[in-house]
Amino acid sequence: MAELPAYAAYKRRLHRILTLYILALIAFLLLMAWAERSGLSRSWLGPIFLFSTVMMYGGIGIYGRTVDPEEYYVAGRRIPPVYNGMAAAADWMSAASFISLAGGLYLQGFGGTEGQVGGLAYVMGWTGGFCLVALLIAPHLRRLNLYTVPDYFKLRYGGNWPRRIAAFSAVLCSFTYVVAQIYGIGLVASRLTGVQFEIGIMLGLGGVVLCSFLGGMRAITWTQVAQYIILLLAFLIPVSWLAYKQVGNPLAPLVYGKQIEKITKLEHELMASPSEQQVQAEFLRRANQYAVWLQDVEGTLTRERALAEEHVRTLKAQNAPQQLVNAAGRQLSALPKDVATARERWTQAMKESQERSRPLGGLLPHSQAFAGDPDGTPAQQQAFQSSRANFLALMFCLMLGTAGLPHLLTRYFTTPSVATARASVAWTLFFIALLYLSAPALAVLVKFEVMQNVVGSSFDALPAWIAQWARLDSSLVSVSDVNGDGILQFGEIRLGADVIMLATPELGGMPYVVSGLVAAGGLAAALSTADGLLLTISNSLVRDTYCSEVKRVVPPEQRVILSKFVLLSVATVAAFVAAYKPAEILPLVASSFSLAASALVPAMIMGIFWSRTTGAAAVAGMLLGLGLTVAYMMVNAPLVRAWVGLAPGQNLWFSIQPVSAGVFGVPLGFAVIIAVSCLWRRSPSLP
Repeated sequence: MAELPAYAAYKRRLHRILTLYILALIAFLLLMAWAERSGLSRSWLGPIFLFSTVMMYGGIGIYGRTVDPEEYYVAGRRIPPVYNGMAAAADWMSAASFISLAGGLYLQGFGGTEGQVGGLAYVMGWTGGFCLVALLIAPHLRRLNLYTVPDYFKLRYGGNWPRRIAAFSAVLCSFTYVVAQIYGIGLVASRLTGVQFEIGIMLGLGGVVLCSFLGGMRAITWTQVAQYIILLLAFLIPVSWLAYKQVGNPLAPLVYGKQIEKITKLEHELMASPSEQQVQAEFLRRANQYAVWLQDVEGTLTRERALAEEHVRTLKAQNAPQQLVNAAGRQLSALPKDVATARERWTQAMKESQERSRPLGGLLPHSQAFAGDPDGTPAQQQAFQSSRANFLALMFCLMLGTAGLPHLLTRYFTTPSVATARASVAWTLFFIALLYLSAPALAVLVKFEVMQNVVGSSFDALPAWIAQWARLDSSLVSVSDVNGDGILQFGEIRLGADVIMLATPELGGMPYVVSGLVAAGGLAAALSTADGLLLTISNSLVRDTYCSEVKRVVPPEQRVILSKFVLLSVATVAAFVAAYKPAEILPLVASSFSLAASALVPAMIMGIFWSRTTGAAAVAGMLLGLGLTVAYMMVNAPLVRAWVGLAPGQNLWFSIQPVSAGVFGVPLGFAVIIAVSCLWRRSPSLP
């Protein structure tokens, strides 16, 4: 009882610090707004937001530096529930939730298409996953006073193989996840500063490394609390602004239903528009052309290259302006280098053109539950069944993956007791709900803004943000006058999921200081999650692998130092992979959830709730569940199929997309664990 007054005083001090931080943040935003009105250039505002926030996170990391193992791994197990809830919410939000969730809802509607699952699956899956964490996982693991998730497998099952597989799985799913975060860091940093994407990655990565390298979980916790406040303001201010602008009420989650009705009316008008139908016809013609090219890829590539070379020679012979010669040279260089590349590129272009030849540029009506029609033609019925199955499969994987992600579970090792671990989960849900309830509203408000105020603009007078984002990356924003009428049609603009949130302030006509705040929020979301993921990876490699397999006697302080340098190395490798832009943020993140769910959750839950579960059963279930999930993802990955010589396309089971491969791996893992435990009642000692 003597410690209770001291702990109460500790919490009061934290409350005072948080209050001062919020006041200082508001003062900084007001100062930036005043500077913008006074004429400070946007080229200065962006870098100021970037470097101010990164340096603040770095300062917290320096202040929280430590070599004490208890502080480095679990922040001294004294974080109050409300602050741990903020930190877990920031850890959870990630670039996927902040940057891409509203974009997924914008592009896929509520239910989604056959090939792309609707955004509500993410909202429902991730939220439901925290219920599993609170009820099934977090309190039980906190009771054991662990440092890492693989520690549980070592303690529960004995031997080395359960811990080895758990450590490998933690590295695999966390690395996939962290690549998506670093991609988001590069996206935001390059937009704020105007530098190249790859340089933006390195700028933002400095903040990640500085926080997690010096102080581990102690520094990361307080950095994530600071980051949550920023990303909360960065999300709620623009969505409230848009709601007030459009319907006169800033409470977006309560009033955006009015805009859905208007969007439905606009969608009907667009589908009946002759100009939109011209755009659809042109995309259909392009799709048919690609289909013809794919019938003889080698011959077509040879012919197109010869025509391009002849065009360059003709321009040079005619002494054409150098600008035209350069453009023709770029067209020649843009041709595929070999037959395999041509087949892959043209197949993708054909599919994209086929999709954009449909009404609304291939997007579903926003309020439609699922693709297709359960009472329509056989093809429409199949589309409906496929869309619904993928929705449920992804929601299942996200829920189970949430319950198994090591960096999230470790977050609840930092609380003083089991009861505070449960309270932390409740606070996490509350802080996440503040943003998740607004994400569907933001998607609707942005879509109305695009349909009402952007579509129909002259190509000579398009908003400046379209050209700025298109220059950064054409996959984020692309426009082209497909039907040649000089007017932007809805089918002629293509927005990527990763740009919807970041471009909202400019699209809504807000001051640039709000754009800077949103970008800082996206950076905070990506940095906060990257911190926790990198710490999880380094701990799995050092504490759970090196110190258990290679050098079994390592002093605690040396373990901490070694973890710091491994963290730096992993961050560098992840940045290198992210620079190649392997995929959009949402698919990468969803894949990591499938991996975590199939590898860790069956053995973890069975070990907690069924005492007869054996070590051999856990090993078999983890290997087979993870193996099936990875195999399903790989066999449907375009690059892998091209590398092994498989035909372009996918071999899907029950039409389930690869990001939801855990829907096959998780049941297999449970079944194998139950079967082996029943057949092999006494677990042998595993090496």
